[in-house]
Amino acid sequence: MELDGYVERLRAEFAAISEVAGPEVREVAERLIAPLDAAVRLVLLEALAAAAEEITLDLAPGSVHLRLREPSPDFVVTPAPAAEPATGPAAASPHPAPPADVEGGPVARINFRPPEALKNRIEEAADRQGLSVNTWLTRTATAALDAPGTTRNPTSGRVGWFG
Repeated sequence: MELDGYVERLRAEFAAISEVAGPEVREVAERLIAPLDAAVRLVLLEALAAAAEEITLDLAPGSVHLRLREPSPDFVVTPAPAAEPATGPAAASPHPAPPADVEGGPVARINFRPPEALKNRIEEAADRQGLSVNTWLTRTATAALDAPGTTRNPTSGRVGWFG
């Protein structure tokens, strides 16, 4: 997505407003336009990232991510997996799609702050499977919680592996 047109439009609006105010204000506005370029781009990127997060909540388990690569940001859309019955090698995947009740339920948000090295490994694993990080984490957590030997701790109510 090209941001230059939006930044230029704001620059033109700022210049037009300063013309009305007189020569002193116009001089100040001309000095402020260049430093405002970076700030405007940053605010636009923040707005795009927030929009991608909101769209992801509506698409879950699909997702939309904003990639910040020079010269301009790009959106990456990962659609939800098709609801076809799994057969062949895909059926043996260590990360099966979440069950229907997980996919169809309301979407919740948690903050997960792994160490940088683990974050990189998660991103690489998701990329290898052609999934968004959110979809990969959802599938991995579902597989772990549905694995044999996973029980609910009767004293704490937490799910885990208790021997």
